[in-house]
Amino acid sequence: MKNSSDIHWIIRITLISIVTSMLFSLVSSQVMSGAGYILAFALLMVFILAGIVFDMLGVAVTSADEVPFHSMASHREHGAREAIGLLKNSEKVASICNDVVGDISGIVSGATAAAIAGNLTRDLSVSAVVTQLLCTGLVAGLTIGGKAFGKSIAISSDTRIVLMAGRVIAFFTGSGRNKKKGR
Repeated sequence: MKNSSDIHWIIRITLISIVTSMLFSLVSSQVMSGAGYILAFALLMVFILAGIVFDMLGVAVTSADEVPFHSMASHREHGAREAIGLLKNSEKVASICNDVVGDISGIVSGATAAAIAGNLTRDLSVSAVVTQLLCTGLVAGLTIGGKAFGKSIAISSDTRIVLMAGRVIAFFTGSGRNKKKGR
């Protein structure tokens, strides 16, 4: 059996997954309710890209070396301290990025593609089977191909990706305000 901190993490990640899934679904249904095809396809691409980008970050934090970030942090490089925090929690960060955001993006993009296919079938009087197959194939191909491409970038540019994520966190948390003078 897992220790209590593992159980707490599992409960927390489950709750985060439920809330994140509900938010993604809410956004999707709100946008899709009155959207034209251009906006619907744009939303679909956002979900696919979110899955790819977060998958890249999840891979990068598990492959990056912490040592260069300590040097960057000692030189007050913007985002380096946050990047170290990501690396020290790489298992949890990867779980959130790959499993929570990545999997939910996949599920919601599939549901969005199904809604688009249904609308196309209704509006254009085309075969439901053909439309579903095309939409499903497109989403699967873009997601899988994008993640495969992203993984190779994440492994070869892991330090840069983790530092970029650290800078984003520093920006949103306000911790980047203590930047070295002259930057």
